[in-house]
Amino acid sequence: MENINVHDAKTNFSRLLRRVEAGEELVISRNGSPVARMVPLEVDVARPLGFVDYTLPDTFFDDLPQEELEAWE
Repeated sequence: MENINVHDAKTNFSRLLRRVEAGEELVISRNGSPVARMVPLEVDVARPLGFVDYTLPDTFFDDLPQEELEAWE
């Protein structure tokens, strides 16, 4: 793990982010004392949307019967 001082970290932040994205871990130090660690995030893999295997019946979008419509009015 490489130590980077705060000034260099501010100056080269984008470059350091690319290194972290590539898998490196960096330590940010102030006056020679470590204060933070930059590590890559563990990003969850994409999951398919939904969790229930269900399909709508063919009649789902049919017009409601008249008595049902009247009940909603």
